[in-house]
Amino acid sequence: MLPTQLPHRVSVLVAGGGPAGFMAAILAAEGGAQDVWLLEATSELLHKVRISGGGRCNVSHACWEARALSAHYPRGGPALLGPFSRFGPRDAVQWFQRHGLELVEEPDGRLFPRSQSSLSVVACLRQAAEAAGVRVRSGLALQHAEALPAGGFALTLRDGRTLEAGRLVLATGSHPSGHRLARSLGHSLVPPVPSLFTLALAAPSLTALAGVSSDPVALCLHPPVGAPAAEGKPAPLRQRGVVLITHWGLSGPATLRLTAFAARHLKAWGYRAELAVDWTGGLLRQEVEALLADARLQQARRQIATHRALPGLSRRLWAMLVAAAGLKEDRRWADLDRQGQRALVEALVASRYPVMGRGPFGEEFVTAGGVPLKEVQGSTMESRLQPGLFLVGELLDVDGVTGGFNFQHCWTSGWQAGRALGPSSGEPPTRG
Repeated sequence: MLPTQLPHRVSVLVAGGGPAGFMAAILAAEGGAQDVWLLEATSELLHKVRISGGGRCNVSHACWEARALSAHYPRGGPALLGPFSRFGPRDAVQWFQRHGLELVEEPDGRLFPRSQSSLSVVACLRQAAEAAGVRVRSGLALQHAEALPAGGFALTLRDGRTLEAGRLVLATGSHPSGHRLARSLGHSLVPPVPSLFTLALAAPSLTALAGVSSDPVALCLHPPVGAPAAEGKPAPLRQRGVVLITHWGLSGPATLRLTAFAARHLKAWGYRAELAVDWTGGLLRQEVEALLADARLQQARRQIATHRALPGLSRRLWAMLVAAAGLKEDRRWADLDRQGQRALVEALVASRYPVMGRGPFGEEFVTAGGVPLKEVQGSTMESRLQPGLFLVGELLDVDGVTGGFNFQHCWTSGWQAGRALGPSSGEPPTRG
């Protein structure tokens, strides 16, 4: 195959063929920018879009109000109020609708393509880029970028070829190459750490229940003895919601949200901690005691292990918690003494499990860290340090919880950069 022919100079070059890069390139071209090129280092464009949501692609979330939306971002939330007011989930739904893709809302608020296939999202973005005149090329990696004295950038690709660009958009996600390029152009970097991952627990009796889910469950993360303090403002280390028991520990939305908000704490602790689990979802101890007392009266002759006082818990999980309280299988409700009741209440509202690390499959999909938001203009995503440079998507120190929030930030930041690039991108920036 012959190598892609590249011009000596382009108006706009977008480095990165992910969601933020595509949105920036499309908006720039639709807004009037001429000669927009998008280069992707790998052979596969929009890879994360294709594999996300189990192949369905959770495009965004039906959280329509900007302030409520920003609360779903462990890092970057307050700074996103303005951007989300300009282009939020409702705007994303309308944008995709105009480009031929209908999104539908699921009961939990997640937004998916009506086709239930991520390939529809990929096709929509690629077709929009082609219609706008964006020149998309894969297998071309930006290796080096240097700001020119008169404005614009001198660029070198990994294969040694060179060209110039009037404007440069870095949309390289969390890949180290993007971090290196941003730093070479004057930006700092908040060290990246994994976010949104499952927890491996040393709890054989719990992991034996792999496949069981429960809702709601309240989680609270405690540091190991002697753990160093994490940098930055303390994160909320409590979450409540659905959990899924796995062969290695806990997964599910509540676990993923917890690890997102506690990402830097867990990194500082070497991914060792103690997890307190309230299987009642937050009932007061007095309320739980009242439920047990009622069971003692209403089910006196029945066995505690097989007749649940909390019907919302699965039978297998209830039996495990009864055993964890030290109660024998044949113990009847009528025989539950005060000591046994205290032990059962403790197992229900404050079970504790040692955290031994992250889940074994490296399933983290997002990183916390990147270029600080204070180094970019909030309304345009243009660098405050280097005129003509734009930074979007996961390259920035922004990350959201699971549920479509990370993609929404990609659409928003890409939209803002592309909109700023459109009207005047034909001329290189000038230094003032």
